Amino acid sequence: MSKGVEFFKWRAHPWHGLPAGEDTPQWVNVFVEITQFDSMKYEIDKETGYLRIDRPQRNSSLPPCAYGFIPRTYCDRRVAGLAKGAQRGDKDPLDVCVISEMPINRAEVIVSAKVIGGFRMIDDDEADDKIIAIMKGDAAWGEVEDIKALPRPLVDRLKHYFLTYKMTPKETTEVSIESMYGAKAAQKVVQASLDDYADTYASE
Repeated sequence: MSKGVEFFKWRAHPWHGLPAGEDTPQWVNVFVEITQFDSMKYEIDKETGYLRIDRPQRNSSLPPCAYGFIPRTYCDRRVAGLAKGAQRGDKDPLDVCVISEMPINRAEVIVSAKVIGGFRMIDDDEADDKIIAIMKGDAAWGEVEDIKALPRPLVDRLKHYFLTYKMTPKETTEVSIESMYGAKAAQKVVQASLDDYADTYASE
């Protein structure tokens, strides 16, 4: 076996090597990083494409649903331009929460999901939108077309999670949710992130 070979490059990178979806921006592929059972915060390692532990959660709040990102998206100037109060994008792939009747209990899976809305979140002056989507074919939620049709307690739990998931004892966070938006606005954010990705990576 030759030395110095980076074998992870033989595996399709989840961010760059997977498709964003067949009917974007309404339908997207979501690469799941975190399940609703995880007390660790995992994030994609941008170099290798494997999951890396970002941090252990310091509070008792667990994600209300599976959480990941849309491949071949990037949050830069176009996404930031849609977010009043943001000075820049967070330069990460676009985050998505996937709602499903049956819990998704493992990470590093691809889920086809319908975009129904989102939260306009600002994190330390950066646009950090959270898209809300429904798993394709879901028996309970599959007919939902807009976030307004979701039960308010579920929406409140999602909001609470993102407002508190970075909290640590004796420290303050710069996270705020400026607004909630419906399906059409969410699709504009998805398209902006696809365009930001094309601007940044298409020529590479």
